[in-house]
Amino acid sequence: MNFELISDYQPTGDQPEAIAQLTEGILKGVPAQTLLGVTGSGKTFTIANVIKNINKPTLILSHNKTLAAQLYGEFKNFFPNNAVEYYVSYYDYYQPEAYLPSSDTYIEKDLQINEEIDKLRLAATSALLSGRKDVVVISSVSCIYGMGNPSDFYNNVIEIKKGKLLDRNVFLRRLVDSLYVRNDLELNRGNFRVKGDTVDIYLAYSDNLLRVMFWDDEIDSIIDVRVFVYPRREHECTTGEGGFEFEGCVDPDGVRRDTETD
Repeated sequence: MNFELISDYQPTGDQPEAIAQLTEGILKGVPAQTLLGVTGSGKTFTIANVIKNINKPTLILSHNKTLAAQLYGEFKNFFPNNAVEYYVSYYDYYQPEAYLPSSDTYIEKDLQINEEIDKLRLAATSALLSGRKDVVVISSVSCIYGMGNPSDFYNNVIEIKKGKLLDRNVFLRRLVDSLYVRNDLELNRGNFRVKGDTVDIYLAYSDNLLRVMFWDDEIDSIIDVRVFVYPRREHECTTGEGGFEFEGCVDPDGVRRDTETD
C-alpha cells in the first residue's frame, strides 16, 4: 500500500522546492540533508510530503518522548490510512541496580512499565514485521535499546487459516510460549481464555479480540479481520512458536471478511 497524505492544505512558499530537493537527495543516496525553518513554518508537513514521494518505511527520531508524542499525533493525522506507530521507552520509572561503597548500601533495581506504551511498541514491531511498506515509526532515541532479536521475533510467526489442521492443545502451548497468559475469568491484554473448542485471545499489541473455533483438530472459524498474533513481549521469543497469522476470517454469521492468500 502506498502512503496516502491527507491534508486540507497544499505546499506553498518554499515548501515545494524543499520537498523536491529532499526527495531528489534521498533518491540519489545523499547520506545527510538538513531542513531549516522556524517554529510553525511547516517542516512536519514538508517531511510528510517527502515520505509520500519516497514511499518507503520511515523512522523518525526525536530527542525526547514529549516531542515524539506530538509528532506521532501530527503524522497520524497526515497518514490516517497508513501504519503510523509510536516506539519509545515504556518505563514510567526506572531505578538501575547500584552499590554505594561509602555506606555499604545495595540498591535493588526497580521499575514500572507503562502498559499502554508497551502496547504501542508491540504494534510498531508488528507493523514492521507484517511486510507492510507504508509504515512510519515515531521514536525517541530509546528505540536502539530494550528490544530482543528481530529475527527471533519474526521466525516465530506461524501461518494458520480456516480449514487448516492444528491440534487445539498445540495452539495453546504456542500461545504460552509467546508469553500469553491463560485467564478464563478475566480477559485482559495479553491473555487468552479457553471454553471447550473456542479460544479467545486479547491481542497484546491492539484492542482487538480474536475468537478461534476448532472442530476436532481443524480450525473451523476465526472471527475478526485478518491479523497477526505476535509474541506477548519483545523478549524471550527464542523458544517455542511465537506468532500466528490469521487468514480467511469470518463473521459470526459465517460471512467472509477477508480473502485467503496463496
